[in-house]
Amino acid sequence: MNDDALNRIAAALERLAPAPLSAPDFDAANAFVWHSNPEQLAPVKDVSRVSLDLLIGVDRARETLLTNTSQFADGLPANNALLWGARGMGKSSLVKAVHAAVGGALKLVEIQREDLASVSTLLAILRQSKYRFLLFCDDLSFDGDDAAYKSLKAVLDGGVEGRPDNVLFYATSNRRHLMPRDMIENEKSTAINPSEAVEEKVSLSDRFGLWLGFHPCDQDQYLKMIRGYCDSYGVSISDSDLKAQAIEWQATRGARSGRVAWQFFVDLAGRQKIKL
Repeated sequence: MNDDALNRIAAALERLAPAPLSAPDFDAANAFVWHSNPEQLAPVKDVSRVSLDLLIGVDRARETLLTNTSQFADGLPANNALLWGARGMGKSSLVKAVHAAVGGALKLVEIQREDLASVSTLLAILRQSKYRFLLFCDDLSFDGDDAAYKSLKAVLDGGVEGRPDNVLFYATSNRRHLMPRDMIENEKSTAINPSEAVEEKVSLSDRFGLWLGFHPCDQDQYLKMIRGYCDSYGVSISDSDLKAQAIEWQATRGARSGRVAWQFFVDLAGRQKIKL
């Protein structure tokens, strides 16, 4: 084969190859969502979040995460954080509220668990930027033979290159160890070497420097959350009526949490014709 033919083949391959993924305009927004198909960072103009002072009953977690995030935004050492525990207690709301409170040049980038396989591409883009980034994965967990946890190690440990200095990873999960306990026990019982069989998956949560636990709220905290929403949005209701209606709402839901408190408040505001 002559040189001409080789050059034509090389040119054809270059045309078929995808163009290198370029970084978006990070000045366009303070938050972005990573999509893997096709790979792109989509800006989010208006982030759905509540004010930090409206998150009731999570004082310790709030102060710890705010301090850690502020350190990172200032270029100081900071830890990756795992927010785990009860559903509806404000884990993802806290991450978004802390990001808004810190402000400045800190950008929030959300990645879905199913897109973790492409995280190395995302990290390569973020590494080149002058900005600092909170990489956020909501409702993180792994099931069965799911190998996505291996991609997560690229974020937490960084492999040969190391995690970019301008990237910090926050995740929320209902599970402290990111996989169901019955699956952990099953792997222990069927493996030749039980301890080694699950060590890699269970130790994944150990790679987070911060573990922040969220636990079910009691009735006083539940009512305090609703009163905070009412005061903030100008919804008028007496303490006795609020208590009676909120407890009835909670009973019909069979649960009590920050999410249930917000859902009751939305219903209350709607009945009073107040826009949020």
